Amino acid sequence: METVELEPQVLASRLGVTFSLVIQNRPVECVITITALETYFWLEPRAGDERILKTFRDGYGRIRAIAERKLLAHPAARLELTPADFSRP
Repeated sequence: METVELEPQVLASRLGVTFSLVIQNRPVECVITITALETYFWLEPRAGDERILKTFRDGYGRIRAIAERKLLAHPAARLELTPADFSRP
């Protein structure tokens, strides 16, 4: 799967980070929640935008892999990643 080189952005609501992937030649809007970043990527609570984006970039390989797996299982035009997507049974 190919990724689109668009800069990730913190949502205006500050509830997540939006980024894009290209799946089967079509872009998919993806969001990872701040809660997921805090729970699985060691983002400190109430972090500023710069810290949020650094944490996202540091974990991007794992975030992208989970997003791709979820999209393969359930194709969609929009995807939200929550802590449940990163938990291991």
